[in-house]
Amino acid sequence: MTEPTLAKRPGGEMARRELHFLWLLDTSGSMNVDGKIQALNVAIQETIPQLQSAARDNPNVEVLVRAITFSSGARWHLERPTPVASLRWANVAAQGHTDMGAALRLAAAALKVPPMPERAVSPVLVLVTDGHHTDDFEGGLAALMAERWGREAVRMAIAIGRDVSTQALRRFIGDDTLEPLQANHPEALLQQIRWASRSGVESASQILDATQRQRLAQAQRASQVPAVKDGDEW
Repeated sequence: MTEPTLAKRPGGEMARRELHFLWLLDTSGSMNVDGKIQALNVAIQETIPQLQSAARDNPNVEVLVRAITFSSGARWHLERPTPVASLRWANVAAQGHTDMGAALRLAAAALKVPPMPERAVSPVLVLVTDGHHTDDFEGGLAALMAERWGREAVRMAIAIGRDVSTQALRRFIGDDTLEPLQANHPEALLQQIRWASRSGVESASQILDATQRQRLAQAQRASQVPAVKDGDEW
């Protein structure tokens, strides 16, 4: 079987399908404890080169990045779909509640067609939180799942520390073979955000069969980082 070819734009340039990558980041007040919000900003900053590398390794797609923060309500931190090659990160601050459901509703609205293109590859959603949702999570998840691109998205979650509603994160992921990634210290958070971001782009860039998804799950479980010295753990 021959490999599919990309359509050409006027002028002969190859047309690439859009891959929308979306961070959903907890910026509630608890993220101020033990430097978690600072560690999150550093992790995002240092993950950008990984995303850019993943985009270069998958030239058939155009990776466009956005970010939602949620605390008391949810808001766009980076609303315009930004080509990953030109991505710059402005640090987020933490205060308020953990309105995760509002973040899922905001993401659902962005994944409607339009503004999302009819022809794209599966979006990537990476949810990062350190606590329990304080609003209507189930309603937000239902809104997300009501959209085609919400259902077909590659959805990954990172739990910061141990006081996290892992049941909600499993519901968000929607795959019984996958667990939320655990980050109990700053280096773990960096490694997990790097891994989730790169592997999300790679898995969304291709159609995965059952065996490949199983390998992805195994790789995710193997990505857990070793414990750190006493006193450094969240």
